[in-house]
Amino acid sequence: MQDESAAPSRGFEAWKDAFRRHLAPTSSEPIGLVVERALGVWIHGVDGRRYLDLLSGIGVANLGHTPPEVVDAVARQNVRHHHVMVYGEYVQEAQALYAAELAAITPAGLDSVFFVNSGAEAIEGALKLARKATGRRGFVAFDGAYHGDTLGALSLAGNERSRRPFEPLLGPLRLLPFGDARGLAAIDETVAAVVVEPVQGEGGVRIPPPDFLPALEARCRATGAILVVDEVLTGFGRTGRVFAVERWGVRPDVLVLAKALGGGYPLGAFVASGSLMRVLAEDPPLSHVTTFGGHPVSCAAGRAALGVLLRDRLAERADTVGARFLDSLKETLTGLPGVREVRGIGMLLGIELDTAARTRVFVEQCRDRGLLLGWTLHHDHIVRLAPPLITQEDVFEEATRTMAGVLEASG
Repeated sequence: MQDESAAPSRGFEAWKDAFRRHLAPTSSEPIGLVVERALGVWIHGVDGRRYLDLLSGIGVANLGHTPPEVVDAVARQNVRHHHVMVYGEYVQEAQALYAAELAAITPAGLDSVFFVNSGAEAIEGALKLARKATGRRGFVAFDGAYHGDTLGALSLAGNERSRRPFEPLLGPLRLLPFGDARGLAAIDETVAAVVVEPVQGEGGVRIPPPDFLPALEARCRATGAILVVDEVLTGFGRTGRVFAVERWGVRPDVLVLAKALGGGYPLGAFVASGSLMRVLAEDPPLSHVTTFGGHPVSCAAGRAALGVLLRDRLAERADTVGARFLDSLKETLTGLPGVREVRGIGMLLGIELDTAARTRVFVEQCRDRGLLLGWTLHHDHIVRLAPPLITQEDVFEEATRTMAGVLEASG
């Protein structure tokens, strides 16, 4: 998609050279799109093209890129102060008020927020909290799970290939079938915490049956295990509710947040009751600390983003517009070469293709036509869509036509 208004930046070859030579790699074949700027649902390359971002920076840019309210909030905070003290010691407006606003919208009883820097760090804090509160060692997670790449978070991964190079990992751990309430009997009084995504993202956009999460909550209550719900991806409107657990009426003991939490800035959090969270402040004190967690600029950005989400009822919009987008994708793509299934909830959707090779070509050819998609970590034949919640329906229509054209041409 050509963007006539974007002039290529001078010297961008130096960026590419520095990227290749000095930025630690995460894969042997990075995408390599050279970004000039990003605005709304578009990422603008130095080649003068614009790309429709149907990934939202992997679930971060729920309001789109550089929303003006966030830009203004960051500018105001920038001239007041940046980092002044490690988390939890000084009273800082952005931190304190954002914590209060989150406590007002999270499930009942979750009124204490521990800000950190990322989703994986929030998972680590939740695991420590569960062990200290229960005195137990064991953890339960689910096949297909993804909770981050730090050593503790990786211990919960439901993908043996991801785990194997780094073993031995944190344990003992039991991996149970995701979505199967019959397997929950394996949760017993040795388990400190059960960690679950309400909808699995990297696991392939897997949506559990209606009885699964309520049954999981009941089993945790019966055994005293701490229920940790990872809403790093699904939080802040992505599934058509502010938090996905609202769809099932489930109240976690600990809610884990990141990605859209910071409005585009680095921020994570785990949220629990004040009485539960108190165990990290006692015996010994400072049982869990962070230097940069809850950075005031990130908190100011997150507060502004949350205000827009609630003001513009973007969760409700994700529910209705996302359902229409899903219906359109199903109607248009079903029956085209290689398409096995189209599924989704709110504005988190997946397109399952028949082979990894076809999926790779599909994603690459869509990118060549100005459409940014991606596959999931645990399934190289499932394409994930997580568009900004502000995306207009005519843009979705154009994207659907582009995807259909690519699949039709693949034969």
